[in-house]
Amino acid sequence: MNQGARNAHAMPAVLSIAGSDSSGGAGIQADLKTMMACGVYGMTAVTSLTAQNTTGVRMVEDVTPEMLAAQIDAVFEDIRPAAVKIGMVSSVALIEVIEDRLRHWKADDVVLDPVMIATSGARLLADEAVDALTSRLFPLATLVTPNIPEAETLTVAHIANAEDMETAGARLAERFGCAALVKGGHGSPHTASDVLVTPDGETVWFKAARVDNPNTHGTGCTLSSAIASFLAKGEPLPKAVKHAKKYLTGAIRDGLDLGHGSGPLNHAWKAHKL
Repeated sequence: MNQGARNAHAMPAVLSIAGSDSSGGAGIQADLKTMMACGVYGMTAVTSLTAQNTTGVRMVEDVTPEMLAAQIDAVFEDIRPAAVKIGMVSSVALIEVIEDRLRHWKADDVVLDPVMIATSGARLLADEAVDALTSRLFPLATLVTPNIPEAETLTVAHIANAEDMETAGARLAERFGCAALVKGGHGSPHTASDVLVTPDGETVWFKAARVDNPNTHGTGCTLSSAIASFLAKGEPLPKAVKHAKKYLTGAIRDGLDLGHGSGPLNHAWKAHKL
């Protein structure tokens, strides 16, 4: 096959650096489903294996730093990603590997979902890992996507309303030099609006009503992967966030009901509309 024929079917590629969810609702499984639905080619570098389902996590086992580095290098050497999504990274050693390899490859458009606090409120990262995440990976990011509890932890300030969300986003953007999307899903029981604050001070709200669906496992993974996908397709950041939020809202609204706990989204909802 000649080069022209090979390029005829080229599409942007996106790398997810995250953990595996055996139930398929979050982590790299949700990332790959999201990327396919958003029209990009998804790839993965697995940070950890989890044994989990819709009712909770039973076991977590990290990969070795050497294995994570080899995965990232293998991807970049062959199919360079146009964007990178970073999800669950639970150890300082793995955070250091990600920083080293992304700097080496001069990675483009990094979207970082700081998976620090579970929906239940439980802390998922030790303090030293949080420090490594913010000092080593936040400065590499185009965008970080904390929910309200995570933004409170990062800014050491209570968030009670929309003004507080804007203030938290501005503090994060100023401190780390990247845009911050503070997600409002943990805020008002009636709305699920998010605010984007860029390092140059631009503030954009993405208004949305809360969807009445208790099955929201993997929403953070899905949103960050969708944003990375639209960035890879060349969209400016506010437009990428707008389209990603529309995709996420549709995936929640479609109303899958699987499992005995907080079930997954329907990542294929757009295909069902064809």
